[in-house]
Amino acid sequence: MSELISSLSATIADRKANPTPESYTARLIAAGTAKIAQKVGEEAVEVVVAALEESDERLVSEMADLIYHSLVLLEQRELSWPDVEAELARRFK
Repeated sequence: MSELISSLSATIADRKANPTPESYTARLIAAGTAKIAQKVGEEAVEVVVAALEESDERLVSEMADLIYHSLVLLEQRELSWPDVEAELARRFK
């Protein structure tokens, strides 16, 4: 797992364990799985739109949003990026 993904995942886990009112991540987690899944869906649509109609920079930005929200969803479900990597490894060995 990349150092950046590991660090971001740790920050998300910390926001879940120690929520503060000013943290977007903590508020998102408090809203529950359905809200987080909705955000993942919204970001996925934005990735598609960016891929078809916008600049490379916009596509990268939207992809970063999708990955962030996906990491929040994984944390909410008590899963992790290494779980995703393990599945990819299983598929592509």
